Amino acid sequence: METVQATDVRPWTKLYQGFADDIVVPDTTMYEQVAESARKWPKLTALIYMGKRLSYEQLLENIDHCAAGMLAQGIKAGDTVTLVMPNVPNTLVVFYALNRIGVRVAMVHPLSSPAELKHYLQQTNSTMAVTMDMFYPKLDEIIDDTVVKKLLICHFSDYLSNPKKVGFKITKGRKIAKVPANDTRVINWKEFMAKGSAVPPYTRSIDPQAPTVILFSGGTTSMPKGVELSSVAFNALALSMHEITGFTVGDSVLAILPLFHGFGLGLCVHTALVVGAHPILVPEFSAKIYIDNLLKHQPSFIAGVPTLFQALLQHEKFAKVSFANLHGAYSGGDSLTPDLKARFDEAIIKQGGSVELMEGYGLTESVTACAISPRKLYKDNSIGVPIPGMLMKVVDPVSAEAIPNGEDGEFCVTGPTLMNGYLNEPEATAQTLRKHADGRVWLHTGDIGSMDDDGYFYFKGRQKRIVKVSGVSVYPAQVEQVLEAHPAVRQACVIGIPDNYQLSALKAFIVLNDGVEEDEHLRHKIVQHCKAHLIKWAVPRTIEFRRELPTTLVGKTAYTQLEQEEMAARG
Repeated sequence: METVQATDVRPWTKLYQGFADDIVVPDTTMYEQVAESARKWPKLTALIYMGKRLSYEQLLENIDHCAAGMLAQGIKAGDTVTLVMPNVPNTLVVFYALNRIGVRVAMVHPLSSPAELKHYLQQTNSTMAVTMDMFYPKLDEIIDDTVVKKLLICHFSDYLSNPKKVGFKITKGRKIAKVPANDTRVINWKEFMAKGSAVPPYTRSIDPQAPTVILFSGGTTSMPKGVELSSVAFNALALSMHEITGFTVGDSVLAILPLFHGFGLGLCVHTALVVGAHPILVPEFSAKIYIDNLLKHQPSFIAGVPTLFQALLQHEKFAKVSFANLHGAYSGGDSLTPDLKARFDEAIIKQGGSVELMEGYGLTESVTACAISPRKLYKDNSIGVPIPGMLMKVVDPVSAEAIPNGEDGEFCVTGPTLMNGYLNEPEATAQTLRKHADGRVWLHTGDIGSMDDDGYFYFKGRQKRIVKVSGVSVYPAQVEQVLEAHPAVRQACVIGIPDNYQLSALKAFIVLNDGVEEDEHLRHKIVQHCKAHLIKWAVPRTIEFRRELPTTLVGKTAYTQLEQEEMAARG
């Protein structure tokens, strides 16, 4: 395969199955897109939360009053506000309200440590933080070390019906300590919204192409970078995913993926609201909660990370779920093994569905997905083809020159969803966003893989996550896929460890399927399985069985934590 990729040659478009090759992104803000949806479909459901429905008309009214409330608190265009929030209606309302008045919004995990929260607030120079009453103690601990002047406190009951408010108060609510009434920095949601009763006429306060959202990438390093994204980037994603998914008016998506992550915010919320669909917000995650919502709502679309789909398959209630109304299922955030995909596809068909679990590939630096498997045309171990509007290529990591199809190199991506840059990190931005000879700015992903002649891309691993075994480059992600294809293995993570002979060798951490007993015979069978599917340098030298593997805040396996544990154990 000597064909060298030309960036204007897109072999994958023949796989698009009738939808547009490209997209035209309107010069609008995210708020303007949602306001347009409210104009088109005022009475249509815009979101569901714990049985409560808000129409597009009601959602927009809440957003506008919230925007007025922000102005009443002295928040103005050019400021930054940090949301430390789960998936509740307040999060959406504040997010779009801030976009309306030209305020940057930073989204962070509510379970972040106080030290992490301080870092995020200091990095973004936030003048207000928005959080739930249950997280107040963490903010109170560090807020005086930041420039935050106001703390907007929300409650899980803010958007519950009266009967459910009572139920929540006497169950989970009574366990949440009350926020001190004498804290002058605090304003409660109900009081805050009342101050926003007089809504000024709308005037655009931010350029749609200017950075307006800060998401924090990674999670496998101690302090993730702040990724600056524009309204145009989110709107472009929505239009692309509308083409790919077929999201349409009245559809629903189960939004359990966190809104501080591009997958949850970009796909499950913004895409839905742009096309007249509605997210079903779920504020906490477990396989049982997810299944309960599948049973209750039978959503049109579901999305999750591979560990979620693995957990669903193992849950005793999962077989009760009907997929008769399912129009699409999407996996992202980590590699989906062919074995897991096959088992979930089988469950969908067995339980009345007709779709398949589609794998996507993306980065926070491009909001989220920039490639996805074509429907009914999946290739084993492929992350799919670029979505409409996006271009991808494989280059030599040093020279940035395109390399022949079938050879491994670094993935580069370009298109309208690209970030503006990393917050306060010009050098890292210049290293990642580079202008190539074709005049386009390309995002260097740091991911290694290849493209075939049909335009399918194959992810092998992170550029920094390559282990040299006797001088041979080994990709732990590829080894993990082989391990997880073994019938006894539920989950695997592979790291490099020091080796006197080979300099480095591989160690595999393995979680077994329920009912499988660990012993030396099984360890030997797993090694033989690897030898049958991998070159000898990629076969793990050591296997350690565990009950579970550590995960990052967004559900990816935290391989860096395992590396740190191994280093500590070795002294």
